[in-house]
Parts: sequence; structure tokens; C-alpha cells
Amino acid sequence: MKKFLALILALMMVFALAACGEEPSEESPAPAESEEPAPAESETPDEETPPEEETPEAVTDANSIEDNITSDDGTYEVAFVTDVGLLHDKSFNEGTWNGVKLYAYNNGLTYKYYQPANGDQATDDDRVNAMQDAVNNGAKIVVCAGFLQEAALRTCAMNNPEVMFVFIDGYYLDDDPDPNVEGNILTNVAGINFQEEQAGYLAGYAVVKEGYTQLGFSGGGGGTNPACCRYGYGFLQGASAAAAEAGVDVNVKYSWQYGANFTASPDLQTMINGWYTTGTEVVFACGGSMFESISSAASANDGLVVGVDVDQSGDSDTVITSAMKGIAQAAEVALTHFYEGTWDEIGGATTTLGATDDAVGLPTETWSLTNYTVEEYEAQIAAMKDGSLVVEADYPVDDTDMDDAASLNGVLPNITIEVI
Repeated sequence: MKKFLALILALMMVFALAACGEEPSEESPAPAESEEPAPAESETPDEETPPEEETPEAVTDANSIEDNITSDDGTYEVAFVTDVGLLHDKSFNEGTWNGVKLYAYNNGLTYKYYQPANGDQATDDDRVNAMQDAVNNGAKIVVCAGFLQEAALRTCAMNNPEVMFVFIDGYYLDDDPDPNVEGNILTNVAGINFQEEQAGYLAGYAVVKEGYTQLGFSGGGGGTNPACCRYGYGFLQGASAAAAEAGVDVNVKYSWQYGANFTASPDLQTMINGWYTTGTEVVFACGGSMFESISSAASANDGLVVGVDVDQSGDSDTVITSAMKGIAQAAEVALTHFYEGTWDEIGGATTTLGATDDAVGLPTETWSLTNYTVEEYEAQIAAMKDGSLVVEADYPVDDTDMDDAASLNGVLPNITIEVI
């Protein structure tokens, strides 16, 4: 019996050993006792695998980006040359600069702005010097704001064919300054402009729909700036259309005085103050830093202002709405073409942006309109996009006399225009 029990115990130990391990096969010999088996791949600690880097979100607020940076090698790849007026003019210069900064910052590019010497008295030579400074500092692409840049742009583009130039509020250029002579097109210049007449129309229509019938327009450039002229004529057309629909009469004081250099001035403020005290309710401040004089006059008289180019509601509580165009958008579009290798789509040509490109409009989130609705506004934008609402860009008068808005009396219904 004892021998039987011993046999049973021995068999149980054999089975236990067999369950705990298998004998290595000939193909896979067991490692020598002195060798440590390599850990299985699944046993590698997680921390040894570097985590994937997250792509940072693009910055959307240009105000959070510095205007002045220091380049490690002293060069600046993306350049901006201002129009007359201040860099932070709360309008055209600032809007364009914001687009340049946003693109450059979000794409890891160095950037710098240049202001022509002599401020609002800058000459073509001053502009050439500013552009050439940008090129000498390593710029591969130079964004220039304002139609006054034409002559300087032509010179610099011809002298620096390897550098690309963006002409905001401009057009394509050739190598002959005589407009009556067809020269060779400069393919390193891309002109981008806007259908400002559409933005002006929307603003004029909105303020009359809101219930205002005593309006003013104060434009920059002295009547020779095509963009301001388009804004102004669009404003008149929109006001006229809304007045005709409502069966009311609208009066407009219309002036290019004190706006030749787009700057604020005591004379401009005095003139606009007089408008408000004699019954004007809303003034379209269409000229960069002129806004400061017009909004100051409005504040003193409980008047209202239509801003221009960008949403200016944050600059004064007098702003009821703003006639906007995508100047920051235009700068970013041009830079994208350059860096994505599709410059040939815009170089040597004029690109015009408007409602169909979502590049003009009113700021519905910040306007203080209460009678004119967002739905009405969106319907007008849709009509511009499908072509059923066409806004004329040029006065139906001699283009050499852009002051002659008074000749539109009798042409545009329900509106009387007093040129000042």
C-alpha cells in the first residue's frame, strides 16, 4: 500500500512539472543559464515611445502678435510697406498689416513693416526707398497698401525681378508709366482690389432702412482715390434704393474736403461738427485716420458714424455699422499663393474681390442696427452673389471730375446730394 501511494505521488509531481513548462524544441534551443532572455516587445515601457507632437492652433487675433520682432540673422522675409497715415490707423493700413502678420506668424516666417519717410507728404522716392529697404533686408515678398504706391512699385519691381510685390487696392502693372502705351506686364506684381461699391451700397441701404434720412459722406484722397470713390457712389445708390422702397426723401452732404491725405485734422472736425449741428444724423467716415476727426464730432453731437474698411465699432460707440472689405484676407490670399507655388495665378494680373468672394459686407455681430434685420442683409448679399443686384462702380459722369456727385440728382431717385 505504501508503495502504491508513493507511485501516485511521483506521477502527480511529473504532471505538475509538465504543466509548468514545456521542453524547448530543437528549432528554438533554450538559452544558456548565464543568459537573460530579452524582454518581449509588448513589455517595452510606454514612456520609451515619444508622444506625437500636436500642431498648434493658428492665431486669429492679430493684436496678440508683436509688430516688431528680431530676426536671428537680421533678415525679414515678408515685408509690408504702408500707405500714407499711421500704421495703426484703425482702417486700411492696420487691416492690411494684420493680414500680413497673421500669415507670417502662423507660418513661422520673419516679418517687418516699413513706412515711407515724410508721413502724409511722402513722395514716390520715399516709397521707393522704403520698398528697397525691405528688399535689402531680405524680403522675398513685399505687400504694399494703397493706389499711391503705383509709380514706386513699378520702379522696384523692375529693379528687383526676383522679388514678388503685392499691390493692395491696385492692379497689374507694366513697365511703361505712360497709361496710353502698352508695355511689358510685370509678372512679379499682383494687383488686388475690391468692389467697394457693394460695401458702400449695403451701408447706405442699411442706415436708411434703419430710419435715417439726413446723411453725410466724407471721403479720403481728395476725390482721386478710386476705392473711396467706389465706396461713396455705392453709398449713394444704397441710400437711394432704400429711400425709394420706403417712399421717403434722403439728403446727403457729400465732400472730399480735408481728406486728401487721409489724416485727422481740426478743419475736418469743424466741418463735420457743423453737419451734425445742422441736422445730419449719420456720416460715412471713408478715409483712414479721418475717422478720428469724424467720430470726435459725432461724440460731441450725439451723432452716428459708418466706419470703413474694417469693423470700427470697437473704436467709438458712435459707430452704427461699418462698410468692410477683406484687406487682411487679400494679403493672406496673396501670401498663400506665393508660398504654395501658385503665384502665376495672380502675378501679372488684377484680382477683384467682392460679395461672391465673401470679401465685402457689414459686421452683423457688432452693428447697432435694430430696424434693419440680418435676414434682410443676407438676402441682399445673396442677390449680389447671384447677380440680381448689381451696384455700379463708376459715376455716370466724366471720370476726370469725381467731385460731380451733384449731377446724380435726378438720376438716383429720392435723394438730394449737396457737394461741399
